[in-house]
Amino acid sequence: MPRSAKILSPLLKRIGLILANYLNQPVKHYLHFSLEDTPTLKKHLRPGDILLIEGNRRISTAIKYLTQSTWSHAALYVGDIKDPVSEALIQHQLIEADLVDGVINVPIDKYSDTNTRICRPVGLNANEQQALVDFMVNSIGKQYDHKNIIDLLRYLFPTPPVPSYFRRHMLTLGSGDPTRAICSTLIAEAYQSIAYPIFPDTTPQTNKRKGPFKKRHHSLFVPRDFDISPFFNIIKPEIIAHFDHRKLTWVNKPST
Repeated sequence: MPRSAKILSPLLKRIGLILANYLNQPVKHYLHFSLEDTPTLKKHLRPGDILLIEGNRRISTAIKYLTQSTWSHAALYVGDIKDPVSEALIQHQLIEADLVDGVINVPIDKYSDTNTRICRPVGLNANEQQALVDFMVNSIGKQYDHKNIIDLLRYLFPTPPVPSYFRRHMLTLGSGDPTRAICSTLIAEAYQSIAYPIFPDTTPQTNKRKGPFKKRHHSLFVPRDFDISPFFNIIKPEIIAHFDHRKLTWVNKPST
């Protein structure tokens, strides 16, 4: 490696780390309306479920604009796993790809004050669920290379002046390893490892229900894809709990 490259590499990494920390800072005036608190999520989440998160960080604003979606982040629920360091059993864990910390496991209550949605794959058996969990657990510790400045600079402008068609593709620019930068691509890889569809590519000859299908590259997936995919159920705990609007208490209930 040339001497200039050796000098430049640590500098780029340092600049990248500064940018990553800036983008990971929370924004002001976040509106929390979700009713899905920690006890509710613990009760209803199953291994293999995807938790979509609206996000309250600076980077969240850019991702939501670029994908034209409410959701800026995704994590996969793995349930109870062994701590990678102590090997003690820890309960109710999510695994996610974080811009600063890389791929990590976090407790459900990390997102108790944010707006979330549960997406559940249809028809997985126990072996497939375990394969998803194993894929994510084995990914813990992967780091985002902060030398890839292009990956970070694209998020500094929350509303870049680009046509809507190109916004989604901005998320795949840069290092060529978007899994390290975008949470949803790691989850997409996990699902593709068990041949589970999210949005597979088709041809004019494809039977929409049976195929043949072609895997879409994992770098092209964004959090909202799990929301609008025809192969995932949206789980709403309030409805599962036999919601009855007549039992609600109102401060200003309209007269009948």
